[in-house]
Amino acid sequence: MDTALDLFANVGYDAVPTSRIAREAGVSEGLIFRHFGNKKKLLEAIMASTERRLQEAFAGVIEEDEPAEVVRKVILLPFTIDENEYDFWRLQFKLKWDKEYYNPRLMEPLIQKLTVAFGGLQYRDPELEARFLEQILDTISTQILREGREAALPFRDLVLAKYGLQ
Repeated sequence: MDTALDLFANVGYDAVPTSRIAREAGVSEGLIFRHFGNKKKLLEAIMASTERRLQEAFAGVIEEDEPAEVVRKVILLPFTIDENEYDFWRLQFKLKWDKEYYNPRLMEPLIQKLTVAFGGLQYRDPELEARFLEQILDTISTQILREGREAALPFRDLVLAKYGLQ
């Protein structure tokens, strides 16, 4: 699964045949089929942890009650991802373009929490502000996954300053 995750995240799901996964993992292709059935089920096994990983990532935000601190924690979320997890998150970003695997409801707990926070901070349209911040952080997360955390630090500081949280 680790080899498949690496290849799916860095080469692309459609571009990687099971024969390559098997070769790079040092196993037979038959073993992949015996264990998972097919390549799609291998991907589904990797994706099975998505919701749990998101819940773990969002936990500190969801438990926070202070509106400004909710916004701060959300802004800092992309910068807290362990570099060892980058391939998993790269795969998530790649699959956002695949209707079969994209699930926008996974972000809803974060959007709802941000909407309440922006409401508490007296923003004119709290839900729109929450979705705006989500879009900004999506772009920052993409940069982090492509170029590393350091490349995105100026944007982190800019967004923190935009919300008066520097």
